[in-house]
Amino acid sequence: MTINVGVIGFGMGSYHCKFYEANPRSTLVAICDLDAARLEKARALYPKARMYTQYDEMFAKEKLDAVSVALPNVLHAPVTLAALRAGLHVLCEKPMSVDAVAAEEMRQAALQADKKLMIHLNYRFSPASQWAKRFVSEGNLGRIYYARTRWLRARGIPRIGSWFGIKEMSGGGPMIDLGVHRLDLALWLLGYPRALTVSAATHGDLGQRLAREAKAKYDVEDLVSAFIRLENGVTLTLEASWAGGTDQREEMMTGIYGDTGALVQRNMRETYEFETLGLLDVAGALTQVTPKSLPGECASAVDHFVDCVVDDQQPGPSAENGVALMRIIDAVYQSAREGREVRLSE
Repeated sequence: MTINVGVIGFGMGSYHCKFYEANPRSTLVAICDLDAARLEKARALYPKARMYTQYDEMFAKEKLDAVSVALPNVLHAPVTLAALRAGLHVLCEKPMSVDAVAAEEMRQAALQADKKLMIHLNYRFSPASQWAKRFVSEGNLGRIYYARTRWLRARGIPRIGSWFGIKEMSGGGPMIDLGVHRLDLALWLLGYPRALTVSAATHGDLGQRLAREAKAKYDVEDLVSAFIRLENGVTLTLEASWAGGTDQREEMMTGIYGDTGALVQRNMRETYEFETLGLLDVAGALTQVTPKSLPGECASAVDHFVDCVVDDQQPGPSAENGVALMRIIDAVYQSAREGREVRLSE
């Protein structure tokens, strides 16, 4: 069985197209984007797919089973809701939405439509992450009590004046752009416990200075730090920045710590290649476990989504995970704004 898919937004959506085109269980039949130059590029790369500038027209004219929504953050909820109401399964880019209220509306709509809704948090799908999940799940760390996760850039603010730096379009800065990936990875490794409280601070000095020089709007943070208490007694610290906090172009790390061992995943040489290390208490000494090889090719997030639609399985990262992340992100921004710890409601 194969499914017909469409992609809405050919910026990040070009990444989705590549995997749909290569997957024998999916057929890329349509691509939608308002930008004429992007559509011409898409047409050259995928000549068999039909091009649209309006997603509702694409829904009406094509026999689709599923779509990817890869648009600016503020459009994730309305376009996902439209797709679900049209009877389509949806793979939505991260973050799920710009706030938890819209995310919950999306989750409820998927339940009502009886359709799959997956959030594209693709850092779970690397061999390093898959091995990390197994290492933690097998109980090697004992009683887990602490975790930390970060994604820092020395200088990497998206183009000043773009939608990334405008809160009403993006929902926030590096917290919602980068931090959401590392937060999801840490919570996934921990089994996704519920967050109880959040205390956070944000800073936007560097971005605001650049925006003044460019006479452009910029009202999001460029650095965030947060302290999160989880229901299982674990405490989690999180850092994310577009500018500052590191001397590296890209610095990513997630660590999980228990009373018999620890797990550290980090990027190598400032790139998007990762290594994962296990640390175990062996004969009274802390011993590093470095896998000689990692699991073979694991499915991408897009491939996982296709399999879940074809095989009628529930996808992960799920809509429930996406809502949980947005509730924490909302609390991060509220805590930073009000200068106090925020307790998440049941």
